Amino acid sequence: MTEAVIRNKPGMASVKDMPILQDGPPPGGFAPVRYARRIPNKGPSAMAIFLAAFGAFSYGMYQVGQGNKIRRALKEEKYAARRAILPVLQAEEDERFVKEWKKYLEYEAEVMKDVPGWKVGESVYNSGRWMPPATGELRPEVW
Repeated sequence: MTEAVIRNKPGMASVKDMPILQDGPPPGGFAPVRYARRIPNKGPSAMAIFLAAFGAFSYGMYQVGQGNKIRRALKEEKYAARRAILPVLQAEEDERFVKEWKKYLEYEAEVMKDVPGWKVGESVYNSGRWMPPATGELRPEVW
């Protein structure tokens, strides 16, 4: 297609004879260009977030305190039970100790019967204080 057909002007001798057709803005102009920083306004405010976090933290600390109270009560109950049964356990241990001590004295008398001046059951230490043995059972056969 020729320019004459496109522009509907037959018989143009030169391009210079063509009417000027220039692109321009639409009527009323273009919409303004957004170049400013625009942060959306949606979501909770900083104060709302702070209050929610503070509330969650406070509730958590309350629950920790309640758990501590329960744990303290259970611990006290366990200690009270131990204090209640302690005299029975001590009596059993004393009875066992006396029985083992008698066995030990009999064994000592048998072993040391040929040693002149040996007194069975007398301490070899001169501290003047009686100290129970630090080990559990007094069994000479284990020595």
